[in-house]
Amino acid sequence: MKTLITGGVKSGKSSRALELARPFSPDRWFLATATAFDDEMRDRIDRHKAERASAFNTIEEPIAIDVAVRQRMIVDCMPMWLNNLFFAEREQDWEAILARFIARWPEDVIVVTNEIGMGVIPADPMSRRYGMALGLINARLAAAADRVELMVSGIPLRIK
Repeated sequence: MKTLITGGVKSGKSSRALELARPFSPDRWFLATATAFDDEMRDRIDRHKAERASAFNTIEEPIAIDVAVRQRMIVDCMPMWLNNLFFAEREQDWEAILARFIARWPEDVIVVTNEIGMGVIPADPMSRRYGMALGLINARLAAAADRVELMVSGIPLRIK
């Protein structure tokens, strides 16, 4: 089932993705989009690696998610992927990469994203562009997904 998990920061999205992926065969994949750009991010990546232990084959791909996607995979996470595009000065590429990703989205893939547009409108133009792009990304993924869950305080709410 094509699943999208969304929610706020630290709402339990990644843990929920791991839970939903348990029935996948032992040939499971994890597509990590994060890059270790500072000590805090390195620690976060290490914690996520320890959480999934050896239960997944990991692919670290910060940009070409359309090429790296496989059956029985968790893709974690779309906001970091978009961040990578912005900082690689490839902001204009997100729509084409996302379209190819959705076209190749296999049946048993769980995609993790964040809801960031539920609060204050950012003061700077780049942050506004980022928020608008992520909102569009989430809407396109939700339209293509069979199931969409919103994580609220560690509780999954099925919205599709």
